[in-house]
Amino acid sequence: MFVGKIIGTVVATRKDPKLEGRKLLIVRPLDEHMKPQNDYLVAVDTVSAGYHEQVLVVKGSSARMAFGMKDCPVDSAIIGIVDNFVIEDTQGNSR
Repeated sequence: MFVGKIIGTVVATRKDPKLEGRKLLIVRPLDEHMKPQNDYLVAVDTVSAGYHEQVLVVKGSSARMAFGMKDCPVDSAIIGIVDNFVIEDTQGNSR
């Protein structure tokens, strides 16, 4: 699981029938400092996330375990919207 930021959408008029009605979003992973990485992926939205929101993403078999994804041909799924986060350093200081 990782945190990412939604940066766009994918429109696919022809796709696997099990993906009909599903929103496909482009997610840019964030590193441990919440800085964007130089990578992108397409994820199925299971939580009605929106543009520029920070989200929780799972990949692989975990994506197929997300709500409504059983037996769907997905490799990544958005399973949560991040409201807030706290990162503590080794001395217990938050940032």
